[in-house]
Amino acid sequence: MDQNNGNRGKLFTPAKIGNLTLRNRTIRSAAFENMCPDHRPSKMLADYHLSVARGGIGMTTIAYASVNRSGLSFDNQLWMRPEIVGELRSLTDAIHREGAKVSIQLGHCGNMSHKSTAGRMPISASSGFNMYSPTFVHGMTVDEIHEVAEDFGTAVKLAIDAGFDCVEIHAGHGYLISQFLSPYTNKRRDSFGGSLDNRMNFMRLCMDKVMKSAAGQITVVVKTNMRDGFDGGNGLEEGVVIARELERLGAEALVLSGGFVSRAPMYVMRGEMPIRTMTHYMDCWWLKYGVRMVGKMMIKDEPYKDLYFLDDALKVRKAVKLPLIYVGGCVSREGIEKVLDSGFECVQMARALINEPDFVNRMKAGEERCGCSHSNYCIARMYSLEMCCHKHRDDLPASIVKEIKAAEERNEK
Repeated sequence: MDQNNGNRGKLFTPAKIGNLTLRNRTIRSAAFENMCPDHRPSKMLADYHLSVARGGIGMTTIAYASVNRSGLSFDNQLWMRPEIVGELRSLTDAIHREGAKVSIQLGHCGNMSHKSTAGRMPISASSGFNMYSPTFVHGMTVDEIHEVAEDFGTAVKLAIDAGFDCVEIHAGHGYLISQFLSPYTNKRRDSFGGSLDNRMNFMRLCMDKVMKSAAGQITVVVKTNMRDGFDGGNGLEEGVVIARELERLGAEALVLSGGFVSRAPMYVMRGEMPIRTMTHYMDCWWLKYGVRMVGKMMIKDEPYKDLYFLDDALKVRKAVKLPLIYVGGCVSREGIEKVLDSGFECVQMARALINEPDFVNRMKAGEERCGCSHSNYCIARMYSLEMCCHKHRDDLPASIVKEIKAAEERNEK
């Protein structure tokens, strides 16, 4: 391998976001790890992120920490509260010792939960029934809207106390802020619904609390949708308006993404959802067989290609001036350099770093492409067990091996 490979291009040059400087332009994106029993960090979570930090990442992101209990969508998901700050501080200190920065994604899942997890009927912009959970949903009162916005601000203060360098506010993918932004889930007739300007009011409240709590002590980036990914949701025109508004509200960088977990989940990740793999790990028998019967109808496949969000992201790049972080199909040195040369400050990766936690160091040593084959085993598994690449398992049943192989062959065509 070429030991001077790290000297070419922009990848291994420092990156500046707000007051934060990264040793290179790579960020581990906030892919859900499912490694937080009792909603607190575990040794498994620390071990994984430390492996990514040792592997050369500029900054690693602890995925989806809910700002309150009602925002939890999984049993093994972080819940930001004072009693876990010390444990998080131990994690951030360990990552810093490896030379990497560390971020935490803060969000609220809205209607993507159940009463047993959220502690109440799931909430959203509007009342109704979410068939993808499935559950009835409570439309938030104005008082509840303000309470959740306050919780975003409080979570930022806890992140500062826990030693994080950055927070990533999740305003995309069909979670709560996104549920207010999208006409698909927001049917309100008050000042938080109707026009896009009104639908942005909840986001404005949350960002106001976030920026006041951050107060220059922590960098604030926001993950936002460029498109919801289906008819009846926001398109690119609305995505650009939202990006401009987030810039005005003080976001120091945007992570440009797309998709809607409850309507177009594979638009986020691309490829196909391996239904047999997903149901293999489910405990609930009726859900297992229900998903096996209708999963392919509910979870539409989206063809995978490298850099699949780049065309849209370039249009947003022309519309805003703040730093932008590209995510979506970054699996090769050539592709990453193309993104950076197109005006993006950093790139985020997830599946590449599940497959090879040391992918960044491997690129520096000369590796041109990671070994991820985009079978999406890691995604199908994470709904029930800790995230893991199938290439790290030697205990897979024949039916899953067959499904993975078929998906890989289709991706190669």
